[in-house]
Amino acid sequence: MKFVSGDRMFLMLVLGIAFVGFAIFASAELGLLARESSSISRNIMVQAGLGLGLGFLALFLARTVPLARVKRFAPYIYGVTVLFTALVFIPNIGLHVNGATRWIDLGFTTVQPAEFLKIGFVIMLAWWLAANAQKLGNPKKGLFPFIGLLSVPTVLLLAQPNTSMTLLILATGIVMYFAAGAPWRDFGILAIAAILALSIVIIMRPYVLERVKTFINPSANSLSSGYQIQQSLIAVGSGGLVGRGFGQGVGKFNYLPEPEGDSIFAVFAEETGFIGAMILLALFIALAARGIVIAGNSHDLFGGCIALGFSFSIILQAFINISAMLGIIPLTGLPLPFLSHGGTALVAILIMCGFILNVAAHRRT
Repeated sequence: MKFVSGDRMFLMLVLGIAFVGFAIFASAELGLLARESSSISRNIMVQAGLGLGLGFLALFLARTVPLARVKRFAPYIYGVTVLFTALVFIPNIGLHVNGATRWIDLGFTTVQPAEFLKIGFVIMLAWWLAANAQKLGNPKKGLFPFIGLLSVPTVLLLAQPNTSMTLLILATGIVMYFAAGAPWRDFGILAIAAILALSIVIIMRPYVLERVKTFINPSANSLSSGYQIQQSLIAVGSGGLVGRGFGQGVGKFNYLPEPEGDSIFAVFAEETGFIGAMILLALFIALAARGIVIAGNSHDLFGGCIALGFSFSIILQAFINISAMLGIIPLTGLPLPFLSHGGTALVAILIMCGFILNVAAHRRT
């Protein structure tokens, strides 16, 4: 099993979270059936077939492809994901919904290319760091090229706009940069630049500013911008210690916006309670911790950066989604990994896990 998977413990954690995620997704779909008369069987089949089915096939491919080949073609992989993401801006190809252009409509489903841009970016940055780790102390060969690498996905994603995905990719890149040995002198420069950029985005994007205002005072607009967080907190609180029971949640039927999407953690917490929520959180932490251990045991910097980047991206995305549903941070559009509706996001997460297993298979002995 270890020979096949690369790391038995990590694979078991992936399977466990994926199974829990599909079960709670099916439960959340009942809420949509009641309020929208949607085709629950179709949605579940898409999540199972295109998400889990195609996702685990992609995981297996990412696990088996030689890392040396991935390293050799890293710039081309990144270039393909950049071009794929840019396709959303082409008329009749990109799908514009609710003020954002983030999807490509395939007819039977939609694809969000930015999910694959995360993968391409981590692979590209790992390739660059592996070749330049000894030069990071020189700003001309370290900090400046690094900022250039960050600028490409930043421009693409902010143009969509997709602010939350931009922040996720930037945070992942910065963690990889310092883990590879960048001087802490650069931290202050990047922190100041990040604060200035975030301030500009908040000022220029009215919906981002509105989310910040709602976070500061959620009760001020309880029937509009504050409605989702209010209902999420009610659902989480009503779960109590052990929850209402699987499938017995109330919030998903008439109250929670997007119960199968951004709000799925609230559905999970209402049905499994505080204990269930803590178990889910522990599973995510264990997954990321095991991924970081795999990164530390990698036989080279390229593999270590890949495992670290993907592990950090998964846990950060999970924490952002859960924190937003608990009112700890402003609401974002990031889905909860393995749980939220979205075949593209699920496939992308499983590809990341496949690469982590690939790194584990080539660890130091």
